[in-house]
Amino acid sequence: MTAGPVTPTAARQWRTWRWAGLALVVIALIALASAWLTAPRPGGRMDPESTSSDGARALIALLRDQGVEVVVADTASEARQAVRDGSLLLVAQTGYTAAPELLRPLADAPGDLLLIEPAARTREALAPELRRAPAIGLSGAPDCDLPEADRAGTVSLGTPDAYAATDDTTHITSCYGGALVRYHAGGRQITVVGSADFLTNSTLLQEGNAALAMNLAGAQPRLIWYAPQHPDGETSPGASISDLVPEQVSWIVWQAWLAVGLIALWKVRRMGPLVTEDLPVVVRASETVEGRGRLYRSRRARDRAAEALRTATLQRLSPRLGLGANAQPPAIIATIMARSGGQLTDPQALQHSLFGPTPSTDDDLVQLAHALDDIERQVAHS
Repeated sequence: MTAGPVTPTAARQWRTWRWAGLALVVIALIALASAWLTAPRPGGRMDPESTSSDGARALIALLRDQGVEVVVADTASEARQAVRDGSLLLVAQTGYTAAPELLRPLADAPGDLLLIEPAARTREALAPELRRAPAIGLSGAPDCDLPEADRAGTVSLGTPDAYAATDDTTHITSCYGGALVRYHAGGRQITVVGSADFLTNSTLLQEGNAALAMNLAGAQPRLIWYAPQHPDGETSPGASISDLVPEQVSWIVWQAWLAVGLIALWKVRRMGPLVTEDLPVVVRASETVEGRGRLYRSRRARDRAAEALRTATLQRLSPRLGLGANAQPPAIIATIMARSGGQLTDPQALQHSLFGPTPSTDDDLVQLAHALDDIERQVAHS
């Protein structure tokens, strides 16, 4: 059976649905691409790919739009290999900046150097001609003749560090109260800024921050950006948390632990002498026996019940018979027969009652209780 011919109306509907489906697919792809491109990218301080407040993605995008070739170096060795004449090496201090012995090769690298908020060890390795200076007279105005700072004007640097020359032989240009300094050494231009706030995404648009960032970082057509976000594979192991804690703090912590231990020993609950206390209610012995009997019966514990009856009988008979606690069954039976005055003359019956097997039924258990009671009564009345 062959299918009928396709009508023009069905063909038009198929083409319409086909183009509608294709349009939906294209819209979905565009939406996914837009979401991926505009999605926030978290990262650390001065991360060139991070869109967070401390990241530097906005500045990197502006530099590339201005034609600056930005090369991101993750390690000190990559930065050393990427730098060359006519380039600018930017070293931003992060928690993963390499150790001084790995940074020292960068001090001899060609091209200019821009240090952002360097720590003491980084500054000693890359800019030993500078020292920390008292933060006196810091302001947002450049107050210097440095072209990059003069064109930027007033900027917001937060709370930057200030620098000064270590001796009179080094001539430095100081701006913003010493927060930005520049000098020449070894045929290269070295610029040091005591704050990274003006470079980050959150403050780039404040006052003249963007202008100063572009003037400093875009001074050369090629920029090597070294702001490591991961531990450098060649770095030596960092200090542990205990190494970073001052010695005085460690002593305070140990003393606090000692004080807590002594207080715990002082307040701890101690075992004292036994204290007799009156029972909250008086329970008659008959109720206790009846309750225990019900427990034995509910569990069908005829063996334990028989043992309890026999043990109690022997404990009451032993003082009357003058026997010790370790007396053997033959001696006990013979003594009972002698003390009963001829009332108990069957040793096998006594053996069965006092030391026999476990009763097989509840009736047998009741008969055993009666037999034991009779033996005890005969001995007591003899």
